[in-house]
Amino acid sequence: MRDHLKPSAGQPPAVPEQRRPPPRDRLDEPPRLAERLAYLDGAARRINSSLDLPGTLRNLGRVLVPTLADAVVVQLRDPLPNVETDPGRPEALRVHHTHGTRLGRRTGLRPVAAGGPLAHALRHRLPDGPLVLGTAGAGAHRALLTELLGARSLGRLPAGTALLALPLHGRKTALGMLLLIRRPGKEGTTPFDAADTATAAHLATQAGLAVDTALRYTREWEIADRLQRSMLPAHLPQPHGVRLAHRYLPGERGAQVGGDWYDSVPLPGNRVALIVGDVMGHSLTSAAVMGQLRTTAQTLAGLDLPPHEVLYHLDEQAQRLGREQHLATCVYAVYDPIANRVVVANAGHVPPVLVQPGGRSELLDLPPGAPIGVGGVDFTSVALPAPPGSALLLFTDGLVETRRRPLGTGLELLRSRLATAHLHSPEHLCQEALRILPPGDRGDDIALLAASFDGIPADDVAYWYLQPRHETPGRARRLAAHALRRWGLEPLIENTELMVSELVTNAIQHATRPVTLRLVRTSLLRCEVGDDNAALPRSRRAGPDEERGRGLQIVSRCADRWGATRLGTGKVVWFEQRLPGVIPTRPF
Repeated sequence: MRDHLKPSAGQPPAVPEQRRPPPRDRLDEPPRLAERLAYLDGAARRINSSLDLPGTLRNLGRVLVPTLADAVVVQLRDPLPNVETDPGRPEALRVHHTHGTRLGRRTGLRPVAAGGPLAHALRHRLPDGPLVLGTAGAGAHRALLTELLGARSLGRLPAGTALLALPLHGRKTALGMLLLIRRPGKEGTTPFDAADTATAAHLATQAGLAVDTALRYTREWEIADRLQRSMLPAHLPQPHGVRLAHRYLPGERGAQVGGDWYDSVPLPGNRVALIVGDVMGHSLTSAAVMGQLRTTAQTLAGLDLPPHEVLYHLDEQAQRLGREQHLATCVYAVYDPIANRVVVANAGHVPPVLVQPGGRSELLDLPPGAPIGVGGVDFTSVALPAPPGSALLLFTDGLVETRRRPLGTGLELLRSRLATAHLHSPEHLCQEALRILPPGDRGDDIALLAASFDGIPADDVAYWYLQPRHETPGRARRLAAHALRRWGLEPLIENTELMVSELVTNAIQHATRPVTLRLVRTSLLRCEVGDDNAALPRSRRAGPDEERGRGLQIVSRCADRWGATRLGTGKVVWFEQRLPGVIPTRPF
């Protein structure tokens, strides 16, 4: 081993500083043996300190150079194998890491010839020993190194260069080769002696197992990442009156996958639910629990419960997932573009940022609540004004809390960043938020959901309460026709009157309270009829002698889209029509 180990700037010493070990006949001297054992112990700990493949290879290079060699080349199988199975013999190697040399970086793939010296070296754990270029009796070693590096690369090395090739073995298969290089100096090169070769072989064994572990972890991380991404929405709905954007950034590969999620659910009355949550912990279990909670939240949102009720039922669901407590934080908001307000409830989550039309931004002062899964905790909904031109950003703590930055500092940095930015879209809001991330300091995943509130003008909304009487369908037809004439939508009057009459007729048959009728004009015309009966209507084929049962068939034929949604203890039945000569801005 080399004299005076000098670690790279900013790096802790890779191994204890020591001198080259004594000749073989003095290895049993206690002080010298203790130095070598200390070196092996420190080197093994550093090689195994990373679960990331590039990090593992960098650590390997740092423990070998300059202590045991002047340069290192690591070649691994191409493609990298699935180490959980036995992929058979290696067919090619590629340089994955070099330290102290550019040798082999441009050689590309090196095929492994069946029965050749390289295939033999990969099969056997014992190395063939060192080679000193320019010396006699090195034919077997030269054949191996020629196959490993190529004749041209090997020919560029000066005479007297000492090379030592060692196989890297995982738990089930050969993974590649490790090449150590000592360059000739003014006094010539001291070749690798038996003690150096034994030391290098021991570290190659440690390195092979560490590479195997890194490949296993990388495969598990990729599976977990794909699982989590598959449970997140690929596209968000774009309801009228609000524009949405999202971002999801997984944690760096050194960190296990987390349980961050985001979602958006359209609600009756052109409202929209906005959800961001974070399952505590980092594992496949966290990702699976996230999927269950997201599905539950979607179902609860479809019932149009108040935000605090949604969090209450999410808390119950988390407790039913098993004996182990699955804690999660969540913020749930409902935006109403007609009332220009947002109702928010929080379950132990970081507060959202509300940006006002003039640029002022604030962290919402919400009752913090307890994380989902604690049980027995009340949640509170808070209603806030959300005028046109304002925006809301929901996010997980990975955005504002890092290893070197506390949560409070990150929250204030985000708030001030959004206050000074000129926000034009939810995409821009997401981009500005991510600018606060320091480079190379992200161990947690991040979920963002940005909403720019445009609102729907009051002149584009018509709303009535109608008593459940026999004459009500006729009155509903007249009111709808009057609103359409005011909006210049005369071509839609006939179909709209027909569908409104059918839906109101169905509603008053079972309603005990006033029926609601709402018309909303955006890039399409939406009509909603609500009553206090929770039973959802279903379209069915009426018999030839039946006088009833054809209403929904008429609606399904005349409308571009229609549906029914539970609303508290009642329901809303709605239909939509394209406006004449207008291409809708939202897909049907």
